[in-house]
Amino acid sequence: MNIDWREIVRFGIVGVVATAIHYGVYLLCQLVMGANIAYTIGWLVSLGCNFVLSARFTFRQHMSVSRAGGFVASHVVNYLMHMGLFNLFLWLGIGQVYAPLLVYCIVIPINFILVRFAFTKLP
Repeated sequence: MNIDWREIVRFGIVGVVATAIHYGVYLLCQLVMGANIAYTIGWLVSLGCNFVLSARFTFRQHMSVSRAGGFVASHVVNYLMHMGLFNLFLWLGIGQVYAPLLVYCIVIPINFILVRFAFTKLP
């Protein structure tokens, strides 16, 4: 796999935007509902934005059904990692405000590899 540093920088920009959306929605929602539901809602809201920005800006690819399917599949894996780690950190006593930040540090690099595959290896 050739490393395109510009692609990694673009992924980082999109990641910051998607993560900010996720975290902001989560913080607002967790004021009125359980942490897991709030976290899931934030994740879903950021998913749509992330797909469009990843296709158009990060990987400069046309959106297609197969790419959308690959993107969603990679994000299902991403979601399961998010929820597992999020709940582990909550169980370990990390506060609801800080647990997502630790999750992002672990999951984002893994997500890059999964999303890159969805956009560069699928038609």
